[in-house]
Amino acid sequence: MNVSHASVHPVEEVPTTEGGADQNVRVRMKDVQGMPGTAGGLSLRVSQLVFASAALSIMASTSDFPSVTAFCYLVAAAGLQILWSFSLAITDVYALLVRRSLQNYRIVSLFTIGDGVTSTLTFAAACASAGITVLIDNDLESCAHNHCVQFETATGMAFICWFTTVPSFLLNFWSLASR
Repeated sequence: MNVSHASVHPVEEVPTTEGGADQNVRVRMKDVQGMPGTAGGLSLRVSQLVFASAALSIMASTSDFPSVTAFCYLVAAAGLQILWSFSLAITDVYALLVRRSLQNYRIVSLFTIGDGVTSTLTFAAACASAGITVLIDNDLESCAHNHCVQFETATGMAFICWFTTVPSFLLNFWSLASR
């Protein structure tokens, strides 16, 4: 019967140099705040979730947002951002509770691609909504008949959401590129 047995193999300790001649050892910074599985990463995810939720709820509270395609696009992009940020916030909370590092190549690749897609969609939706808001307010001068304040606030929340999504993407991309 072939059964493997647990065994311990002694390992020699590597001698250290006291003089400081070999002090040029590269050390990788594992937990840069803002990366997945850190408290900074969790705070970025929560802020993305809060600002995307604010943009979605403010825009959806108006009665005439479905008549403009850019506003519908903002609602869809904010909804996707909410789902993505919420799922990654849960992942970050789990990683913090069990004290695990989320530096697996596949996980970081997934986070990088997801953050890149959601940040691009959020930025495009915010820009499109800003263009329509400027058109309604400045060019058509019909803010009295529309919900300009709500449109501007929702657009501003979408831009702030994008400002919190970009650091997540850049840190994940940097972590992926530094392997």
